[in-house]
Amino acid sequence: MPYLLARPGIEVAEAAAALGVTQRQLREDLELLWVCGLPGYGPGDLIDMAFDGDRVTITYDAGIDRPLRLTPDEALALVVALRMLAETPGMANRDAIERALAKIEHAAGDLADAPVAVRMPGSDDRLGTLRGAVERGRALRITYYAQTRDETTERVIDPIRLLMVEGRAYVEAWCRRAEAVRLFRADRIDALVELDEPAVPPPTAELHDVSDGVFSPGAELPLITLKVGRGGRWITEYYPCEEVRPDRRDSDEWVVSLRVTDLAWAQRFVLGLGPDATAVSPPELVERVRDAATAALDAYASPAH
Repeated sequence: MPYLLARPGIEVAEAAAALGVTQRQLREDLELLWVCGLPGYGPGDLIDMAFDGDRVTITYDAGIDRPLRLTPDEALALVVALRMLAETPGMANRDAIERALAKIEHAAGDLADAPVAVRMPGSDDRLGTLRGAVERGRALRITYYAQTRDETTERVIDPIRLLMVEGRAYVEAWCRRAEAVRLFRADRIDALVELDEPAVPPPTAELHDVSDGVFSPGAELPLITLKVGRGGRWITEYYPCEEVRPDRRDSDEWVVSLRVTDLAWAQRFVLGLGPDATAVSPPELVERVRDAATAALDAYASPAH
C-alpha cells in the first residue's frame, strides 16, 4: 500500500517487478484489497482503487499509509502462528511461510529465540504417524468416521500423500475396501496402526485435484433444492451452490440448489438447519426429512417410562 500510494497511476507490470511478484499475483492481491478495510466493512470503510487500463491508483488507503511496525506482542504472536504453519504436515507454500517467518524474526530481534513450543492441538501423534507411513511407504489399518454416511468403519489403506486443504489435514490413500483413491480427514481417524507391509497403490490410481477444495460437485451427484430463511442463508457462502434466487412467494426466503454426496447426508443436513430450511426436491429427500421429523415428534409425544 505505501508503495502504490507513492506512485499513483503506476503500471501493474512495473509494480509487480518492483515488488518481486508476478503480474497475476499482484492483480489477485489488489482484488483482495477491495474487501479489506476498517471495522464496519461497508462503503467508505474498505480500501478502494481505480484502474485505468494497466495502471492502478489507490484512492482510499483505510489508514495503511506507511509500513507496518509491529509491537513485541504482535511480533511474537505472528512468530508463533507462522511456526505452527511451518510445522503443519502437507502445508502448501512452505517456502513463503519460511520467508515471512525469517523476516519477522529478524525484525523481532530477541523474540526470534523466544522459548515457545509450537504443537498442533490434539493431533500431533496422528499426523506424525501418517507422515511417517507416507515417508516409509507403509500400509495403515484405520478406524474412520465417515460423516457423509454417519458411520464408523475399519479399513486398510495405502497412503500416498498428506494434504492440507482449507485448514484441515488429509491423507490421500488407496482404500482397499472401496478399491479407489479416497481422502481421509486426519481428525476423523479414530485409531490407526502402521502395518508391517508396504503401501501398494495401483499404478492407475489417480490423485484428487484439490485446488478448488475437497468437494467437487459433479453432474453425477444428486441435486437438492431447499428453501432457506434468513438464518440459513449462510449455506450459500459455505457450500458450492448451482442456483440461488429469491422465493417468488416470500421475499425473506431463498431457493437454493446444490449437489450433495448422497441423500442420507442431505437429510441430516436439512434437519440440522431446523426451521431455517425446507426440503423442496427431490421427492425422496422430502419424504426422508418428513419421516425423520415425524419420528422425532412422536418420540416427544410418548410418555416417559
